[in-house]
Amino acid sequence: MLVKHILQEKGRDILSISAHATLSEAARMLAARRVGAVLVHDGDEELAGIISERDIVSAVAARSVQALADPVSEHMTRRVITCREGDSVEDVMEVMTRRRFRHVPVVEHGRLVGIISIGDVVKTRIAETVIEAETLRTYVMAG
Repeated sequence: MLVKHILQEKGRDILSISAHATLSEAARMLAARRVGAVLVHDGDEELAGIISERDIVSAVAARSVQALADPVSEHMTRRVITCREGDSVEDVMEVMTRRRFRHVPVVEHGRLVGIISIGDVVKTRIAETVIEAETLRTYVMAG
């Protein structure tokens, strides 16, 4: 299965926030949308980074509630690992597991086209496993 299949199933909505927004604004956005990360754009709408629940918790742990007034740019992950629609779900899952992050933006021809989460990847792998098991069961019963 490929990343493009996940995007076809879940959609290509891209949630983003300005690098100048506060951590408090980012936290409210994450809570309202019930997501774990949001992409960060600079003034030109270019991908500047990603801010996750983990980043916000780390900032609050280090600076207490004062951190919530900080700009997102101070706490976001700047070196964002991306994938392509043609990448296999297995390859993306391996990178997410090895690098210990849960969200990967999808870029195609230099353009952001979606974002996938570890939940999307696990859901896809479970569905694949169920189909494989059913196929094997059918094969064994027919044989």
